[in-house]
Amino acid sequence: MHAQVKWNGKMGFVGISGTNHSVVMDVAKESGGDGAAPSPMEMVLMGLAGCSGMDVASILKKKRLNVRNFEIMLGAERAEDYPKVFTKVEMTFIFEGDGLSLKPLEDAVRLSLDRYCSVAGMVNKTAEINWTVEIKE
Repeated sequence: MHAQVKWNGKMGFVGISGTNHSVVMDVAKESGGDGAAPSPMEMVLMGLAGCSGMDVASILKKKRLNVRNFEIMLGAERAEDYPKVFTKVEMTFIFEGDGLSLKPLEDAVRLSLDRYCSVAGMVNKTAEINWTVEIKE
């Protein structure tokens, strides 16, 4: 795996993945940026949800659950001292579908965060990751 990151001359960067996909990163104006894009730490947080979400979607497909939609809401706390790593992450998985029950959904999330999600495997070295599952009626 490889990537390239190009500076915009201020505090923004454009990352180009090895598969030739681009993503923009920036910081808030009070930190010297333009506030035009997610910060690198926001990207890590979204990467955690994306990684886990892909696992969960795959597991739910194999279980043949009738999930129409789901989303993951996140909140995080960071250390006060540098390198200001995540110290706590709260994740809420919200599912919509027919005939859903908590146990198989929770099992899928647990498998992802405890075993399969590579980003969770890195983030949990510094942060406590807590999660809940909700079914939207």
